[in-house]
Amino acid sequence: MKINHLTSAEENLMKLFWKLQSFYLKEVMEHHPEPKPHQNTVSTYLKILVEKGYLSTEKEGRIFRYSVIVPLEDYKKFLLKELSLNFFNNSGKEILEFLFNENLISQNDLKTYFDLKIEMKPVKIKQPKLEYAEEILNPKKDKKGKDKKKKKKKNEN
Repeated sequence: MKINHLTSAEENLMKLFWKLQSFYLKEVMEHHPEPKPHQNTVSTYLKILVEKGYLSTEKEGRIFRYSVIVPLEDYKKFLLKELSLNFFNNSGKEILEFLFNENLISQNDLKTYFDLKIEMKPVKIKQPKLEYAEEILNPKKDKKGKDKKKKKKKNEN
């Protein structure tokens, strides 16, 4: 089954639909949080989501009953794969590094989930060399001796 991209509005409605699983338009309007969209707007989105393959319809008299076809877990997998491909060079390692750097996941999270002995070592940042500051703070004593030798060589020539 090919999963298509959703707009943010479609995704927000799908979050409600994944909770309901099977529903009528009237139930969507009842369960939608405030501010509620107009019924025609919701009806249009339902039609679009049926066309995109996220919902199916079953006619019951004069009304339609909608059912979710694409499970939430499949949509999450789709989004994560797209994110990985487009932003992390299709690398799980890069995703994990990003999650650690942004403090979205911790070492303890991984330990409890995988039950592994993982030790994260802090990244060592190389201290910049401050050559000029070193010269000023710790002047070399040999400089004067070198200057005298240079003068002697010049005088000899």
